[in-house]
Amino acid sequence: MRLDDKTALVTGAASGIGRATARALAEIGATVILTDVDEAGGAAAATEIGDAARFVPLDVTDRGVCDAVAADLDRLDVVVNAAGWDQIQPFVDNEPEYIDRIVELNLKGPINVCKAMLPLLIESGSGRIVNVASDAGRVGSTGETVYAGAKGGVIAFTKSLAREVTRYQVRVNCVCPGPTDTPLFARQPEKMRQALERAIPMRRLGRPSEVADAIAFFASDRSSFVTGQVLSVSGGLTMVD
Repeated sequence: MRLDDKTALVTGAASGIGRATARALAEIGATVILTDVDEAGGAAAATEIGDAARFVPLDVTDRGVCDAVAADLDRLDVVVNAAGWDQIQPFVDNEPEYIDRIVELNLKGPINVCKAMLPLLIESGSGRIVNVASDAGRVGSTGETVYAGAKGGVIAFTKSLAREVTRYQVRVNCVCPGPTDTPLFARQPEKMRQALERAIPMRRLGRPSEVADAIAFFASDRSSFVTGQVLSVSGGLTMVD
């Protein structure tokens, strides 16, 4: 499973799943462009990966910035939309600002990035998009109602975009992590984290590297006849038909 001579852009690459994905893609030969709003973390991640990586600041909620980053690229073969954010709270307590932030980052962010980068992916002749959604978007999740709605939108967006761009040899797939040991998850209440660990049949949280492996599969030629699909990486917590 190699990505030699391929260029990949990863959003949310300063930490967690995005950072693990950038590392995984570099390890199989890709030149990786790490992007994030966390400039210090993103730059540190790129330095850690080495010569195959560089960092570019990117706010996925800003369409103009997405377009500007795309305009500066000579080529692009893979896009991974890993940027995201969540905070557990009942829907009845959601303030308008919270709702807007969830939707802007988790749904409109991937849409903005795909819209900006798609011409480059078409030009490559074998573009791949991997959107990171969540099993919350497949089955729902208490305390994550708007987040689940946004991630469900990413799943539907993935399938519809895949139908539109297959004619250009661009494949679009989606990875849905379950509870994963990331800095974002670590900020959730301790009781909730423990309850989720007990609920997972494998009795542990996922590792960012395990999600990254699924993303790397969709980014590589090992999935050359796969598009519009959704893969859960959740230790068996959800088993969706």
